[in-house]
This record gives sequence, structure tokens and C-alpha cells, in this order.
Amino acid sequence: MNFLNRVEADDPILPFAPMVDIVFQLLIFFVTTSVFARLENELSVTVPTAESATAPRRTIGELIINVKQDGAIVVNQRQITTEQLGVLLARIAKQYPDQSVIIRGDRKADLEHAIGILDLCAKSGVWNVSFAALPPEAQKPATVKKPG
Repeated sequence: MNFLNRVEADDPILPFAPMVDIVFQLLIFFVTTSVFARLENELSVTVPTAESATAPRRTIGELIINVKQDGAIVVNQRQITTEQLGVLLARIAKQYPDQSVIIRGDRKADLEHAIGILDLCAKSGVWNVSFAALPPEAQKPATVKKPG
């Protein structure tokens, strides 16, 4: 009598359903974040150029304030007034003391509008403020040479 029955070990089974769920969740996350980032940059704001402009390191939750040529303030694809911006900045500064703010001003907008936003940031307690700019070669239109 053989009391030692050998039981063959089954190959481990890897469940694919949870992995597919995780992949879809990641896909949804990256698609939505890229859409929001693209929408923020598709506004009709042409930022000025600067020799020392570098590609920004985007942080999570940063607030982008767009100033159009006519001085209109746009945040999250909504045009708001300076009073509404002041309330928004005060609320954000209260919840997130190190909140970063990027001001994307149109190159033809008056400096007065940007100074007004800086003043609102200072009154609200937001000190991590920067301006968006592009390197000079990014603004120059491409030239086409004619043959001959």
C-alpha cells in the first residue's frame, strides 16, 4: 500500500478581471487629465516670450488664471470677475496654504490686469505665484524658403 499519494500542484491562476478594471481606471484618469490640460491651454491667450522661459513642472492642483487681451479673467474655462477671483483665492489659500498659481496673461493685455491679480493673491495669502511665458523660438512663425 502506498500511503504517500502525490498531489500535483496546479499552476497558479491569475485573475484577469481585476487587472482589466485597473487598466480601464488608469485609462480614464489619463484621458480626463489630458483633456483638462489641453482645454486650459486652448484659450485665446498668447503668452509673451522670455529668454529665460523654461518648460514648467506642473503640480497637482495648481490654479491657472488666464487674462485675455481685453482684461477678462478666465479660470477653469469660466469668465469671472475680480471679486469672484478674490473669493476663490481666499478660499483656496485657507484650505491649501502652499497653493501654486500660474498667471497666463495675453501679451497684448495691460500690465494693470496682472498687477491686480497679484494684489488679489497677496491679499488672499497666496504667495506661490508665477507667470507663464514661452521661449522666443516657440512664438516665431515658421518660414518657408522658396526654391531658387
